[in-house]
Amino acid sequence: MRVEIWSDIACPWCYVGKARFEKALAAFPHQERVEVVHRSFELDPGRAKDDTAPVIAMLAKKYGMSEAQAQAAEDNVGAQAAAEGLTYRTRGRDHGNTFDMHRLLHFAKEHGRQGELVQALYEANFAEEESVFGDDERLVKLAVGAGLDENAARAVLADPTAYADDVRADEREAAQLGANGVPFFVVDRKYGVSGAQPTDVFTQVLTKAWDERSPLTLIDRAEGEGEACGPDGCAVPQH
Repeated sequence: MRVEIWSDIACPWCYVGKARFEKALAAFPHQERVEVVHRSFELDPGRAKDDTAPVIAMLAKKYGMSEAQAQAAEDNVGAQAAAEGLTYRTRGRDHGNTFDMHRLLHFAKEHGRQGELVQALYEANFAEEESVFGDDERLVKLAVGAGLDENAARAVLADPTAYADDVRADEREAAQLGANGVPFFVVDRKYGVSGAQPTDVFTQVLTKAWDERSPLTLIDRAEGEGEACGPDGCAVPQH
C-alpha cells in the first residue's frame, strides 16, 4: 500500500502532520508493507530564491494581521508541535523559496534517502537556528547528513533544471486531485486526508484502505496451457 504526502518544508502544519501520521503508521500492524512517498507542493512558488523574510512579518502581511497576532499564531503551532514531541522555534525563524529543496527531495528519492532528507529539512527549518533558505551549502550539508553524495547534491543545486520537471509534475497532480493546501495525504489512491489531522484519523484511514484492498482473483488455466516456472523448476509440456 502506498501513502503519498504532498507537503512543503515551509509549512508548519506539514511538520506536525507528518509526526501525527508517523505515530499512526508506527502502530499499524502492516507498516512494513506501506510505502511512503513525499510529493512537492510550494506554498510560495513565485518567491525569488534570494528573497527571505522573518516569518512573523510574512504572516502579518499575508493574512492582514498584527505582528502580535502573528506571533500568537506561531505560539499556537509551537504548542501543538511540542505535544507531538517536536522542537519548534517560535522566535527568529525566516521564510523563503523551497523549490531547490523539492528538487533535492526528488534526487534523494532516486537514491532511497527521501525520508531521511525530508526529516532533516523539517528539523533544520523549524528547530535549528541556521536558515535553510537561499544557502546552497547549507542544503548540501543537510543532504550529506541524510546519506547523499556531497558532489552529486551540489551538482543538483547548481543546475536549476535538475528535477525541476518532477517538482512541477507533482504540483500539477496536486491540483488535479483537488489539493489546494498542505499537508495532503493520499492513501492507496483511494482516500485523501487534508491537513494535520489527529493521529487517530490516520489510523482509521490506514485501516480502512488496507481492509478494502482487493485480493487477487486467480483465473484457472486450461489443462496444458499457461506453463510456468517455480522453485522446483519449470513445467515441461507433455505431448
